[in-house]
Parts: sequence; C-alpha cells; structure tokens
Amino acid sequence: MSAAPGQTVGPFFHLGLPYEKGNELVPPGRAGAIRFHGRVLDGSGVPVPDAMIEIWQADPDGKILQQPGSLRRDGWTFTGFGRAATDADGHYWFSTLTPGPTEPGKPAFFAIAVFARGLLDRLFTRAYLPAPTDLDALLESVAEDRRGTLITAADDSGVVFDIHLQGPHETVFLSFPRHRGIWA
Repeated sequence: MSAAPGQTVGPFFHLGLPYEKGNELVPPGRAGAIRFHGRVLDGSGVPVPDAMIEIWQADPDGKILQQPGSLRRDGWTFTGFGRAATDADGHYWFSTLTPGPTEPGKPAFFAIAVFARGLLDRLFTRAYLPAPTDLDALLESVAEDRRGTLITAADDSGVVFDIHLQGPHETVFLSFPRHRGIWA
C-alpha cells in the first residue's frame, strides 16, 4: 500500500506556499546582509528538488521579533521569518542578518522547519553559527560526533547549512510535542 497525497506534506508547495521575496528577510546587498544557504539531500546524498525550508531567527541583538509583515515584504522591516523552496539541485537560500544569541553566553542559531515529499509532518532542526564557543542545552544533549550536523560553515557570502534527511550524515532533528515552539 502506498501513501496517498493526503498522508504526506508534498510535493505540492509550489501551488501556494512560496511567496514573493519569502527568502529575503532583508534585501540582498543591504548593509549587514548575509546569505544563509545550503542543500536538502536524501539518504543517498541526492538533492531533493521539491522541499521547502522555513527559518525563524533572532535579530542581531538576540531579540525574538514578532513583527507583522512576514508574508508581504516591505524592504526594511526585519521579521525574523523566511520561506524558501529548493531548486532542481536541492539548493535553498535566504538573504538575512546574522542572528544574535537569545541568551547571554548561549550560541546564536537559526530555527528551521523542513517540508519535503514523503514526510508525514515537518521536521525541526537548528543551524548554529560556525564554531560556537558556548553550548546550550540542546547542543550539550547531542552526542559530540553528531553536533556537526547542527553547525553551519562560513563561506564568502555568509553561512552554509546542508540538511540531510536520512543516512550516515543525517541532520539531528528535534521533537516538539504538539509543536509547542521552536525556542524551547
């Protein structure tokens, strides 16, 4: 028996979930803008061309914003939310600001939700900025040999974060009972 479309979350994203400039939390080229990007890969390392990524993040000062306007970009209001579809090579990208730590002495991160074909629900994870010197409760709870799946790598334009849905390099995914929140 195979899964029916009503039992999975995709690949129907192109029908209404992406929106104009959804991946531009700030306009590319704006002072302080970085590129947060990567690829979504299946268990064999094959790109997933029809996934969708959502991010939530603090602003550079570590404030968790709750500004209206995430779905209609005005070009200057930073809302901390973005949505991007993957392309034919499984690549996604966001133009955003570097998030600050939400608590003193804790590492800064992007909170991520992944939607892809064959998933019964979205997957949650975090992408920490490169080389965190401080750990938070989440990073401390992850086996040291798996922490690297939650840490971005710096490149010339910002940071890279590949998401592996399965396999030997599988990204660590989080469980939120009843989806209580991404900041817990």
